[in-house]
Amino acid sequence: MAAARGPLGVLDRLRRNPPSPRVAVFLLWSLALALFLASQAVGGAWVPPGTQSAPLLLGGLLLMRRDFWRVFVVSALFVTLQFLTQEDSPPGALLVLAFTSFLAYAFVRSREDTGLGGMRGDAVLVELRTRLELQGRLPVLPHPWRADSLVLPAGEAPFAGDFVVSARTDETRLDIALVDVSGKGVEAGTRSLLLSGALGGLLGADGGRDFLAAGNSYLVRQDWDEGFATAVHVTLDLADGTYRLASAGHPPAAHFDAGSGRWSLLAAEGPALGLLPDITYPPVTGVLRPGDALLLYTDGLVEVSGRDLAVGIDKLLGEAERLVTRGFEGGARTLATSVAADSSDDRGLVLIWRKSS
Repeated sequence: MAAARGPLGVLDRLRRNPPSPRVAVFLLWSLALALFLASQAVGGAWVPPGTQSAPLLLGGLLLMRRDFWRVFVVSALFVTLQFLTQEDSPPGALLVLAFTSFLAYAFVRSREDTGLGGMRGDAVLVELRTRLELQGRLPVLPHPWRADSLVLPAGEAPFAGDFVVSARTDETRLDIALVDVSGKGVEAGTRSLLLSGALGGLLGADGGRDFLAAGNSYLVRQDWDEGFATAVHVTLDLADGTYRLASAGHPPAAHFDAGSGRWSLLAAEGPALGLLPDITYPPVTGVLRPGDALLLYTDGLVEVSGRDLAVGIDKLLGEAERLVTRGFEGGARTLATSVAADSSDDRGLVLIWRKSS
């Protein structure tokens, strides 16, 4: 992607490589001084007192609360001097500056209260999103196994409450979990990061048999408001194709049987993670033979307000049947865009298949 040019490009570079607070304060003081000197040179008609809004707005982006007040005091001093030295300075400029200062300070305080003050807060959010993407990458599988996954945030937001964790603990075993965390946006993103790290550490332990139970215990201990998540976990033996699949409040996974040419739903059931303590999640078992596939997905692909969930699942499986003739490669994105391109919910999907040759 080409780098942005002009003022937006400058702001983007500041976000990625923010100056130190001391340097930022010095630069904003210099800008306030330059604007004042310009007003003295060419007159208040060309450089009115309202131009001092520029260092205040930039201070709201770059600085923490204490440093912002340093910039505010200097800008207010130059505004006062301009009113004293130029009779044609419009009084309404004071209202503009007061309103700008209020907005900039409210922005600084909000970001600082969340621990994301200054431009470095943006870097934290970018790092959070990057970590989620890296944790969602599936391991390389040996022939004839392939897998594909996709997570799409709602409304093109930067963060999603859906995520994938996977682990290939040895040459013949693959564990994959698809999780849907409650909430949306940054709130869901922070919960996803915390939970994906915890579940990633649990994945593959103890033969994967108690993965969902351990994840449920972890979530119960967090005592989050609305702190629940749905999940589906599959352990696949890459040697003989046998799998064990368990679900925690998740939409039913689907198994494509190449012999019959049909998709069938797997009846694994269990309550969502984080709602009840000491829960067990009984698995269903099966075998992926050559040409077979497993489809895991979150409710964002099949759930629409006012429509029965079964209708959404039927639509998804109908689109999945189209993949059989063209192949499953790239099928995760194909299904997500054809079934729920404009969904108002996060969408997550995993495809695992065994090539016939």
